[in-house]
Amino acid sequence: MRTIELNKKIIDYEILLNDRNPQKRLKNLESIIEKEYKNPGRKSLDYFINNHIHTTFSFSYYTPAMSILMSYLYGLKVAGIMDHDTVSGVTEFKAAGKIGGIPVTKGVECRVDFSGTRLTGKYINNPDQKSVAYVAIHGIPDSSIDRIEAFFQKYRKERNKRNILMVKRLNKILEPVSLIIDYYNDVVPVSFAECGGTITERHILFALAKKITQVFSKGAEITALLQDRMDIKIPRKNLEYLEDEKNAFYAYDLLNVLKSSLIEKFYINAGPECPDVREVLRLASDSGAICAYPYLGDVAESVTGDKRAQRFEDSYLELLCDEIKNLGFRAVTYMPARNSSTQIKRIRDLCERYGFFQISGEDINSPRQSFICEVMKDPKLYNLVDSAWALIGHEYLSEKEPDGGFLSTKTIKKYPDLYERIRAFRETGKRSIKGSI
Repeated sequence: MRTIELNKKIIDYEILLNDRNPQKRLKNLESIIEKEYKNPGRKSLDYFINNHIHTTFSFSYYTPAMSILMSYLYGLKVAGIMDHDTVSGVTEFKAAGKIGGIPVTKGVECRVDFSGTRLTGKYINNPDQKSVAYVAIHGIPDSSIDRIEAFFQKYRKERNKRNILMVKRLNKILEPVSLIIDYYNDVVPVSFAECGGTITERHILFALAKKITQVFSKGAEITALLQDRMDIKIPRKNLEYLEDEKNAFYAYDLLNVLKSSLIEKFYINAGPECPDVREVLRLASDSGAICAYPYLGDVAESVTGDKRAQRFEDSYLELLCDEIKNLGFRAVTYMPARNSSTQIKRIRDLCERYGFFQISGEDINSPRQSFICEVMKDPKLYNLVDSAWALIGHEYLSEKEPDGGFLSTKTIKKYPDLYERIRAFRETGKRSIKGSI
């Protein structure tokens, strides 16, 4: 019930916090918090952290300012931005965090090419393409934002070339139902591309979802279109959403159904837009950031209804850990709410065996998702809370001195034991927020 109430609450602020001017968004956020929530102040729980929040700069219902308000309302102790192929939203996110009194971490997610490794030819953690995987760069120091943004600009351009081709392919599929979308008039406007944002497959399908709601009536007419004319199976929960004509998140729920059924039909394999995994590892190292492999695990039922059942790393997980260790990964990130207890125990045990820094964050991009992970109440997962604070400490110390970060040679020499290092950086992170350093 709490998730439903809070996610509906954001509708009241959508216009104020979705303005295309970031300064207006921040000013409106400050006004909202001061007038409605500052007194008696927000309640936050120590075990609620999230280092993987997508914003409108990749694909999300939430601008950076909106995502901080939701983090505030949910009681997040630490919030982290994680957009695809761009860090253009991190400055706003950090400023919004200061307004909301929420410590933030800064990151970026991208697809990389694992060709030439022992993972070649496998579905890794990317449901759409073999030999390509998502990786996350966490803990980006302020001084490295421009370097990382410059790196991804060329890859966004390559991605847009493929986006245009995928729209053309999708339009061929849509011909029997007399629908058509235009890349420049329908897809680009639902993105933040003009502000340095990324255009993803979700934007293409969101543009289609909006087009469908313009041409067909919500409810029975749209569900009939999907089931009878487009041969799309609608999961029961999603069907309830689409039958509700007053559903405030209708286009997003429609997007999830379209994504689970259509994407494989128009998807074109990503090529030049995917840097080699080694190149991204060097970028993270040179930037003083932390490159993490995001464990997905076999999917039986998607949390947001936008992924089909599919097998990923579980059948070769030890090989994967061995290979990413050899490549130079020092961290693994995973999402406890998306995996079974057996999967979580296994990935945690392997992280301990291989000495990986364990990070966590729930992939937020849908307005129906909770910003908090109830599973994090389990004391066995409190190390992930420590890691979130260690990232805060890492970004703080990286700004103080170039070799002060969590993975620097100087730091590792001082704290060779990973867990001692985490504890030290956790305490630094907490002191930095209190202003006692």
